[in-house]
Amino acid sequence: MELIIRKTNNTEFFTTENLTRETFWNLYQSGCTEHFMIYNFRKSKAWVKQLDIIALINDKIVGHIISTKAKVIDENNTEHEVLHVGPFSVEAELQSKGIGTQLLNHSILEAKKLGFKGMILFGNPDYYSRFGFKNAKEFNITTKEGMNFDPFMALELQENGLAAIQGKFYLDESAEINEQELLEFEEQFPAKEKGEPKIKINV
Repeated sequence: MELIIRKTNNTEFFTTENLTRETFWNLYQSGCTEHFMIYNFRKSKAWVKQLDIIALINDKIVGHIISTKAKVIDENNTEHEVLHVGPFSVEAELQSKGIGTQLLNHSILEAKKLGFKGMILFGNPDYYSRFGFKNAKEFNITTKEGMNFDPFMALELQENGLAAIQGKFYLDESAEINEQELLEFEEQFPAKEKGEPKIKINV
């Protein structure tokens, strides 16, 4: 099984959005918004083309990861640029086969080359700790609401990259979901039934 990892082409945007929709549908919420978030990221200044990455097997897209510009604002109201990781998807039938590991490792390496200082995400600590991610509170970074919890994690991309970055973490405004726009966006995808979330998130 030869896995090819490379940047996403414009012609592949819809395929990655649909893969994300299939991955997240009814996972953390009824339906999902992650595919629409990717669509909005790609139209924003937060988008980093080099960090919009796919995994292919036999020319079929089986995985996708995107990292976008975000910020940490300190107590002096100074903004510090960081990356936000996600959404991150692997085709259901091919999960737990190392595809996600290779995608994330590639993304981390590319982000280091681009000079970013740190990555922040919301995810499973058991999984992301394997890549060096730690609870963001270890870097004195909280959510924008001033909270810390295990799935809120950060990774230094450069030596002591987050040492001088403390404060509250903010996603780009393009991550905010307009419900009417989401409904209109959904019309281009196959119909799916909303149900109860499979995973309940406690923060």
